[in-house]
Amino acid sequence: MTIIAAADGSALGNPGPAGWGWYSDEDHWACGGWAHGTNNMGELTGVLDLLQQTAHIDDELLIYCDSTYVINSITKWMAGWKRKGWKKGDGKPVLNVEIMKALDAAMQGRRVRFEWVKGHAGHPLNEEADRLATAAAASWKDGVAPDPGPGFAGSSVEHPDARVGQTEPEADLFSLADAELSGPEPSEEEQVVALERSLLTDDVRRDPATVAALLHPEWTEIGASGEVWSRDDMLAGIAPLPQTALDVVRIERVGAGALLLIWRASSDEGDSLRSSLWVRDGQRWLQRFHQGTPVA
Repeated sequence: MTIIAAADGSALGNPGPAGWGWYSDEDHWACGGWAHGTNNMGELTGVLDLLQQTAHIDDELLIYCDSTYVINSITKWMAGWKRKGWKKGDGKPVLNVEIMKALDAAMQGRRVRFEWVKGHAGHPLNEEADRLATAAAASWKDGVAPDPGPGFAGSSVEHPDARVGQTEPEADLFSLADAELSGPEPSEEEQVVALERSLLTDDVRRDPATVAALLHPEWTEIGASGEVWSRDDMLAGIAPLPQTALDVVRIERVGAGALLLIWRASSDEGDSLRSSLWVRDGQRWLQRFHQGTPVA
């Protein structure tokens, strides 16, 4: 027999009130969160809690997840990180390391399969997990712990003391970038390209909080029309775009912790050349400036 469930995470502000949730059926679900956390903390802990709650059941586990960051971390990168003393290929500490260590322990001896699903696309289990995670984050925003749910009877759960200071407050880089970065650990240039692509997706543009987590506080855009946009203007007017392709022209390092991405945007409405300046803020990348120029 196979236990089938979906796990998801949510954060209001990223970092901010955050939640996690997993859902198998109306009798088996759980959720939780923190007053201050990140989306990735939620995504990872949803999977961790599901693993722990089913540890006493000798069945295969199929987990639907809309975050390739989570899937790749567990199935592709974790073994190498562990061998290197929980360091990445560039020598920097692994992000969300306490949760990662707990996941590593929870995976031992388990028969687990992960399957990526597109978020907010109508997958019934994913939608329920997302609903639980979002509701948990909203509860913590109000200062109230959410109903933890029935879980699986007879289980034993122990979550690590995860804190934002231990983790990466990135705006779910890998799920936003879909499966683009499903190979080795991405370079900084690949991370920036993936983040730029994410800003074109409907999922991100429907969520101003996610967009806000990607924009520098002093962000400015000079649009293809010549209009100057502030960060507040952008967040107030953010909405899905016509389907747009991104073709990288070049990306270059223009300073310490600064990358300039030049790319061509192509859609049914025409083409434009665009440049985006991304700057590193701690361990995350933020877009500082963007400009678009129509192609004649």
